[in-house]
Amino acid sequence: MAFRAYFALPVENFATTDGQPTNAVYGFTSMLINLIRDEQPTHVMVAWDVSRASFRTQAYAEYKGTRSATPEEFRGQVPLIQEVLGALRIPHVGVEGVEADDVLATVAVRAEAEGARVLLCSGDRDTFQLVSDAVTVLYPRKGVSDLVRMTPADVEEKYGVPPARYPDLAALVGETSDNLPGVPGVGPKTAAKWITAYDGLDGVIAHADAIAGKAGQSLRDNLAQVVLNRQVNQLLRDVDVPITLADTERVPVDRDAVHEVFDALQFRVLRDRLFQLLPEDEVRQEVEGLTLAHRELAPGELGAWLAARPDGACGLEVTGRLQQGSGDAWALAIADPAGESVAVDLAEIDPADDAALGAWLADPARAVVAHDAKAATHLLAARGYSLAGVTFDTLLAAYLCHPDQRTYDLDDLAVRYLHRELPGAQDAGQGMLDLGLEGDSFGGRAAAARAVAVRELVTPLADDVEKRGAAALLRDVELPVQATLVAMERAGIAAAVDYLRGLEREFDGAVERAATAAYDAIGRTVNLGSPKQLQEVLFDQLGMPKTRRTKTGYTTDADALADLYARRPEPFLEHLLAHREAIRLRQTVEGLLRTVAPDGRIHTTFQQTVAATGRLSSIDPNLQNIPIRTEEGYRIREGFVVGPGYATLLTADYSQIEMRIMAHLSGDAGLIEAFRSGEDLHRYVGSRVFGVAPADVTSAMRAKIKAMSYGLAYGLSAFGLSRQLAIDVGEARALMDDYFERFGGVRDYLTGVVDDARQDGFTETILGRRRYLPDLTSDNRQRREMAERMALNAPIQGSAADIVKVAMIGVHRELNARGLTSRLLLQVHDELVLEVADGELEEVSALVRERMAGAADLSVPLEVSVGVGRTWREAGH
Repeated sequence: MAFRAYFALPVENFATTDGQPTNAVYGFTSMLINLIRDEQPTHVMVAWDVSRASFRTQAYAEYKGTRSATPEEFRGQVPLIQEVLGALRIPHVGVEGVEADDVLATVAVRAEAEGARVLLCSGDRDTFQLVSDAVTVLYPRKGVSDLVRMTPADVEEKYGVPPARYPDLAALVGETSDNLPGVPGVGPKTAAKWITAYDGLDGVIAHADAIAGKAGQSLRDNLAQVVLNRQVNQLLRDVDVPITLADTERVPVDRDAVHEVFDALQFRVLRDRLFQLLPEDEVRQEVEGLTLAHRELAPGELGAWLAARPDGACGLEVTGRLQQGSGDAWALAIADPAGESVAVDLAEIDPADDAALGAWLADPARAVVAHDAKAATHLLAARGYSLAGVTFDTLLAAYLCHPDQRTYDLDDLAVRYLHRELPGAQDAGQGMLDLGLEGDSFGGRAAAARAVAVRELVTPLADDVEKRGAAALLRDVELPVQATLVAMERAGIAAAVDYLRGLEREFDGAVERAATAAYDAIGRTVNLGSPKQLQEVLFDQLGMPKTRRTKTGYTTDADALADLYARRPEPFLEHLLAHREAIRLRQTVEGLLRTVAPDGRIHTTFQQTVAATGRLSSIDPNLQNIPIRTEEGYRIREGFVVGPGYATLLTADYSQIEMRIMAHLSGDAGLIEAFRSGEDLHRYVGSRVFGVAPADVTSAMRAKIKAMSYGLAYGLSAFGLSRQLAIDVGEARALMDDYFERFGGVRDYLTGVVDDARQDGFTETILGRRRYLPDLTSDNRQRREMAERMALNAPIQGSAADIVKVAMIGVHRELNARGLTSRLLLQVHDELVLEVADGELEEVSALVRERMAGAADLSVPLEVSVGVGRTWREAGH
């Protein structure tokens, strides 16, 4: 069933953000959830094939011999499926020397003997021999979702024989998937007629001489194979299976393990589906442990309640709709250190309460803890409030503890750390009367429950953060940069709308021109967005080399087509690639125009908890998606301009920050000297590697060194370098060997960082940001090598991210401390963009250089480049 799931779902559409394929585990888990939902079993188990070797291959070496080798991308998912089963507390077993269906047959016979009704879900028709009044087979007709029920009547209707005689029929007809040849010229109808007439296969064999015609002669010629087929297709029913029927009884899932495994696999929707089908008492089994000491305040009483709160941080929950650095807050709830809570309907708030709440929120001495304080700050600002006293953010804390998770929902954290299920506003009046949610018209009591959870989460999360060495990172980097991001998102950056509309039209024209040129190259019109039609043009009409095979043919993804064009530059392929690039550029500009706010500015949202390495990302729109150092990228940047009331934009970025971090972490004397000398880094390194004077390093040499230097920091292999530079693998390996011979400290560092991470279980940045890599000790080669690449990448990229964040905090604080009007607008990769007020340029330029260069104390200097101009493009450098 897992193998069917692998082929039912395209592997290219199912993978985690770090590249782990998940199509088989997703399809299998989805099918299992559906089975449990639809059949409501009292007992569940899963049986596995341990290996291809079994008593059947000993009897017939060619058994299943036509099957191709198991794809590596599937093999690596089997342990993941077993992790899912472990979290669901569903027993699973494989027995050496037999197949999974033998295990199922044994368990089914035992269960039937104990009076159970049995459902077997298997893609092997040999299980039809087990069908009885108590045993039904669920056979997948298509993929893993369309299951047909095979009862005794169904088997007999389809094959003309009862289930017990299905193996007799299969012995005569053969089984292609098992490489068991049948009797030539004998189909199911003839086989069924013989079996009925002679009372089973033994009777057919005994009367073989009496069966006339070509079919009879064919039977006699192949009797030995028929006997062998029957020996092989008989399922064993007495396997020594190490579990009993009682062992398979359904028990509550391991909630913590489900969250951990499904988070790692990024199965948010599947987790929701799973929890929806669990019994209500299992889902809500610990909700009574959530203490909701809720106070209903009369209008005008909020100020007194706030003033009487005991010392300590209060939990805060704000509900509303957030968009583009603004939004609308509907309800607010506060839970005090003693657990008492209040909720406020912000649409109906009393004027006295409004004033008291505003003063309380704006008081930095009033400690507040929140889940996603950045969102809460924006929502409150939309109502005219400012939030000043945030001392802890459960979202950021969870991210530092589990940086590879996909999401950090408060509900999930409550289950993991508090072992409690939180109610939502939708639960009001739906069985949640113990929390007093019936009639919760504005969601206040549901918000109060969340505020209580936030407050209670502080202790276990703070302990976890401390245990993982991330307390300083949370206090000194993540929380302060969050406040900086709030100001940046609120400010946005001005957009030249008319210019961007003109650019959109221009890229639209480029799309049309590229399409026309592509059609002309092949003499006909096709759908350039259809993989099927592209496959026909590229591989049938043009006869181009085949790309990687997929379930739907040969891939036409961007990387594959770029490689194909490098090998064979067909005009059609050139225009197809140009067409795709023009569409991407047009979509980029369309996305920018859609997000221009009424104030004429684009307010991107910066995400702190998406990249496991600590890098910030942006959405709505994604400003990190704009091409870098291409003419089209420069032209798009020209659409970002200085806003009214300001004199110019200023950009500042780090020069070769990853390589400087590499020099610092490795301590390589040659690399450190390269930076301290002030010479061009890649020319200096090239001179050492190629053994020539710096002046004699050609541009081709420099390009190779640059690609390799950066690639080494990201786990680049000799094969990857050969593809990147279009050279053979041997030359790439020799280049790397020469590099490591001259820069042995880099080699030792790269080897050591993986070894240390394998021993410790994590990597660390300069500031102590950890990335946990349990797959470094995996038996699966694909997962282990992926983790090794992450171990190489995380300390360098993560240290760069930390340094940029420290620089942002320093710049933002210093601008405010000096009372300057200039402000920080954007952070994209290693670049900061500021809007500078009239008369402040000289001071701001010096301030930015100072804060960025001083963001970390490395063994090599941090070099900062600054540019100014009225557009982002002009300010580039």
